[in-house]
Amino acid sequence: MIQKIVDYKQHFIVGLLCGCMVTTLISRGSVYAQEPEMIDRIVAVVNNDIITLYDLNRAFKPYEENIKALRYAPEKERQTLYQVRKDLLDKLIDSKLADQEIERAQISVDERDIDMTIERIKEARSITDEQLREGLTRQGMTLAEYRKELKEQILRTKLVNREVKSKIVITKVDIKAYYDSHQDKYGGEKKYYLYNIFVRLSPAADTSQREDALRQIEDAKAKLDQGLSFEALVDQLKDSSTRVEGTELGLYRLKELSEQLRRAVAKLKAGEFSEVLDTEFGPQIIYLQKIQETHSKSLEEIESEIEEILYTESVDNRYQTWLDELRKRSLIKIIS
Repeated sequence: MIQKIVDYKQHFIVGLLCGCMVTTLISRGSVYAQEPEMIDRIVAVVNNDIITLYDLNRAFKPYEENIKALRYAPEKERQTLYQVRKDLLDKLIDSKLADQEIERAQISVDERDIDMTIERIKEARSITDEQLREGLTRQGMTLAEYRKELKEQILRTKLVNREVKSKIVITKVDIKAYYDSHQDKYGGEKKYYLYNIFVRLSPAADTSQREDALRQIEDAKAKLDQGLSFEALVDQLKDSSTRVEGTELGLYRLKELSEQLRRAVAKLKAGEFSEVLDTEFGPQIIYLQKIQETHSKSLEEIESEIEEILYTESVDNRYQTWLDELRKRSLIKIIS
């Protein structure tokens, strides 16, 4: 028989810390049964609170179903289930610690806060109250359980605001340092839209094979010199019996190209093609169709964006640091 442990919490903690099985006597009329029955097993003790197997299994169930649906090999499935279950227990411990701090700090939430949160959720998702209830039913959750879950989320948000967010200050110096170190993101860049024609060769190709490939590429280049567009030549080659192939390569940054191609493309203007390049994989010609250029953003333009990035990173880092410190000064025992 499994049920939530309430009145026997202290008995359970003492019993398990002493290595005892968690049991209680069951009342049957006016006579107490002599055979003990297990109510539930404790998997972790967090200061004066407990986390039960029931709590862990309930949190783990949806993850377990999703993992099994992936149909991993047996050993990978076992390892994945084990790791997710371990991570979930850590999260439950963190949540229990947070709840204890909420109680100690006397942080509270009234029903109006929950009502307002539900209304914001309905508005953001464009759903009615009836649709919300139907969605909860499909998830196996009552409205009362959903409100309880929202209450816990709001309380923890208030705790984070008190312990973490209120102590974070992002300075102009921080913003400038981030901007300077992310010029690849904000400094503007050029991208080159490329085509090529080539003859594919094995690295082990002999001299005669390379000379034949080079002759075919030169024949193709002659058509370009006579005014045939590169795009039209690539289309012609699709239905050709020649070994020359054509490809629309797409957009590239110079740094994404090999050194040989980088040097060739850097010399081209939009609409121009290179000389024949003798590459490791065979001769080819590169065509630069267009250059796509994004302009750099000034610090003033993206200052608020960077501030938000730094703020979010600081919250995550400081919250984890705060949790780590809280764990160090707490009594935590995981019971396998």
